[in-house]
Amino acid sequence: MKVFKGIVGTGIGSVVFNMLMAYVAFEVCRVAFFVEHWSTFAPYMSFDLALRMLYGGFVFDTSALFYINALYIVMVLLPLHLKEVRLYHRITKWVYIVPNALGIAMNLSDAVYFAYTGRRTTATVFSEFVNENNITSIVATEFLRHWYFVLLAAVMVWAMWHFYRTPRTCEEIRRVRYYVIQVVSLAIIVPITLFGMRGSTTAGTRPITISNAHQYVDRAIETAVVLNTPFALFRTIGKPTHSVPDYMTDEEMVAAYNPEHYPVSRPDSVAVPKRKNVIILICESLAKEYTGFYNQDLYRGEYKGSTPFVDSIAANSLTYKYSYANGHISMDANPSILSSIPMFVEPFVLSTSSLNDVDGVASLLAPDGYHSAYFHGGHNITMGFSAYANAIGYDRYFGLDEYEQSPKYGGYADFDGKWAIFDEPFLQYVADEIETFEEPFVATIFTATSHHPFPIPAQLKDEYPDEGELEILKCIRYADMALHHFFDRLSRLPWYENALFVIVADHTSQSAQAEYKTDLGTYAVPIIFFTPDGSLEPQLRDDIIAGQIDIMPTILSYVGCAQPYVAFGQDLLTVEPALSRTVNYNNGIYQIVKGDYLLQFDGKETKAVYNFKSDPMLTTNIVGDIAEQESMELELKAIIRQYMLRMVENRLTIPSSASSGVSSGASSGAE
Repeated sequence: MKVFKGIVGTGIGSVVFNMLMAYVAFEVCRVAFFVEHWSTFAPYMSFDLALRMLYGGFVFDTSALFYINALYIVMVLLPLHLKEVRLYHRITKWVYIVPNALGIAMNLSDAVYFAYTGRRTTATVFSEFVNENNITSIVATEFLRHWYFVLLAAVMVWAMWHFYRTPRTCEEIRRVRYYVIQVVSLAIIVPITLFGMRGSTTAGTRPITISNAHQYVDRAIETAVVLNTPFALFRTIGKPTHSVPDYMTDEEMVAAYNPEHYPVSRPDSVAVPKRKNVIILICESLAKEYTGFYNQDLYRGEYKGSTPFVDSIAANSLTYKYSYANGHISMDANPSILSSIPMFVEPFVLSTSSLNDVDGVASLLAPDGYHSAYFHGGHNITMGFSAYANAIGYDRYFGLDEYEQSPKYGGYADFDGKWAIFDEPFLQYVADEIETFEEPFVATIFTATSHHPFPIPAQLKDEYPDEGELEILKCIRYADMALHHFFDRLSRLPWYENALFVIVADHTSQSAQAEYKTDLGTYAVPIIFFTPDGSLEPQLRDDIIAGQIDIMPTILSYVGCAQPYVAFGQDLLTVEPALSRTVNYNNGIYQIVKGDYLLQFDGKETKAVYNFKSDPMLTTNIVGDIAEQESMELELKAIIRQYMLRMVENRLTIPSSASSGVSSGASSGAE
């Protein structure tokens, strides 16, 4: 006991002890939250799920608690003997008690508020009730109704006050020893605090956000147990939020644009399409600029590109001359490609709406007997990929953790040192796993090597040297080779002829050609639909505008999906060319591409219109000079309003009760 008191009496010892009390308090709040909503969570609970949720809760509590206690930690460990007086320690104690007490109050308040929202409170709460003049009475009423939470909070705050440990002063420790202890302790705790706030110690990963909670649960609603309210607030304060613009009435909006898609009823005499296996390849940074197939006019026809294999696939596929990404970063790709959700204002997975119910290719094909898997060779928390895959119904996730367990491959030795496993070994690993899948299945593979800093396996550096002015091209050639070997493996499998392959980039990257540096060119990516049996006629369509958000509706149409869904894209197999369009957003500007024109809109008015086909450099702004401008602006306004409204109201899915037809007042979004 004496030794224990001695350790706790040091600055670092008191910090550790007091932080542990805060951890316990937050976990008690989580248990109280769970018990309060027992009927919501308990029926679906399993031992495995409980362990995952506990671990996830620890990760998010760590982030929140280090934010809350950062000032307290610095105050205790600041190496300055002059601060070691009684008044300073009293102030430090209050700096610890007050923020943690507020954190406890936030968590227990959400145990009440969750019943009305189905989610943890985010920063939008500050604007949600800004015009409410009865909020005080509502809070007072809920305090009385949930008196036990008030009592629980009071007990925990009292316990933290009573058991709080104050470090010994420098009068009790020799001065030299005091400074050594304080400096070393601060050197240790600062990186721990920073890593704790980020939620990861892994290089190349972004700080965790509320959407990362998906990776620890089976259902979206369960993320509320994993998260804590202070974290949800910290991660959303100051972030742009979805705001529903007052462009038009709901009726006018639906008449102009409706993202609800319903399957077309087939006569009994029409056979249901064969259940094709679906393989979606999201290729890191594979911009259209790097291909020869899409750039046959460059350099008077002498441009060869860096993707000979992808070019050979494209030549035997259904693809599009005008095809675009709907975002600029990898985080935007999964929602756009797999759920037909474009990036507006901020990445969906980083937004306050990321915990909404959302469908994807996997969840919509599951009722038709499809098994699903998602592959990415990075750390399993990288970019929130595993969390999003879980949220949209993928049965299994294969990342770096799973790859390292395979005895056939080199494990972490195949890691590129920054992001993920090199493409070639990882794609061979993917082929091994896919070979074991039951049919039908949908598999999504997100490659990684062609990401900055563009690494090449050491043994292949001479084979793939730098090419021209773009450093990325050596990686593109390597990635193309890896895809070639991947297809070679799959082509020998019995189901290969019964497959649909989709090849698309997540976004563009380095650029040398001027036309690919424009407001539209920076989104130019290949979108390729390849069927080995030729059931999709190979052709390069130049009459249709295609976007990443069109991939999900097109896949679902091709395989005969019977589920209704919300999608901001179109079925490229049936859309009338004149009606095809795509949208994207960058730096406060919404863009819609339709027909021959690109229209740019700042949320209030059209700022520019270009004929991007005759003016690919976008040099001549013809705003106000074309008849199509009014209809394009109206459609874009309706798309924006639909997007924002559905984000705010959590209406990114169609309830099963509506599966028999179109909801009241809405027309089908399938075109």
